[in-house]
Amino acid sequence: MMDKKTRNIVLIALSVLIIAGGLVYYFNYQIKVVRLDYEAGIADLGKQTAENFQAVRDAIAQLGINLSSQISFVDISLQNFKIQNQIQINTLSNLIDQIEQQSNIRLSELKDELKNIRIKSADFSAIVNDVLQSVVSVKTNAGQGSGAVIDRKGYIVTNVHVISGASTVKVLTYAGNTFDANTLVGYDGNADIAVLKINAPDLRALNFGDSDEVKVGEKAIAAGNPAGLAFTVTEGIVSAFRTAQNGIKYIQTDVPINPGNSGGPLINTKGEIIGINNFKVGGFEGLGFAISSNHARGVVNKIISDYEAKQNQ
Repeated sequence: MMDKKTRNIVLIALSVLIIAGGLVYYFNYQIKVVRLDYEAGIADLGKQTAENFQAVRDAIAQLGINLSSQISFVDISLQNFKIQNQIQINTLSNLIDQIEQQSNIRLSELKDELKNIRIKSADFSAIVNDVLQSVVSVKTNAGQGSGAVIDRKGYIVTNVHVISGASTVKVLTYAGNTFDANTLVGYDGNADIAVLKINAPDLRALNFGDSDEVKVGEKAIAAGNPAGLAFTVTEGIVSAFRTAQNGIKYIQTDVPINPGNSGGPLINTKGEIIGINNFKVGGFEGLGFAISSNHARGVVNKIISDYEAKQNQ
């Protein structure tokens, strides 16, 4: 049998154990409740977060759709604007070109009309000044004559008899410059046409006119070097048309032509070459002859073509 003291100790120990066990159970329960509440809160938070994320994603997707639609609309509007703007620019550009073309045509017509008026009123200054820029005096050790620049490359047309037998050939331009013209591009003795070449900058060339369109009675001007008097201009009219036995077509004119005029140009009112002055009938006045421009042009073109072909070989 336990004594009273021992029994009391045992009772106290059992009480302590019971209390401790109750406390442990209580705290375990509370911890379990807190854990369950925490887990439920976490789950709710995760669910809410997922819902919020989904809502944000949906909103972003909708915003992207709306933004893409707006961008597409703006892009289409911009393209339409560019197309309309380009159409207007092209229309305006074409209109400007038409106005400019019409203005240039009208200006050219007015210039031609002014030249014709001056010619008809016996004022040849507008023609003469332009023509003389392309006329040259041809001087050799054997004689002298005239010529005309027909290409800015330096090609000059003259008569064969002007340079025949010469060992040196020089040309004097209206600007007062002298150049060696020892390069004989070629010649046609039957037509009495020769082509020289000089190396000179800033040359102005005359164009060949259509001699088939020339009419008897038209005014004409001869420019050349008669009797060594360089850059002399004489005036007259076209008198007739002649064809020699060798097939050369000539323009007969009463324009005063003298020794030294040979090889120079016969000019119409447009400032074009209608003939290459060739000879006059001695003992008579007003019987000068020029090789027609159409015939001379054919001969000159062949001479230059053959020459350049050889140079390119």
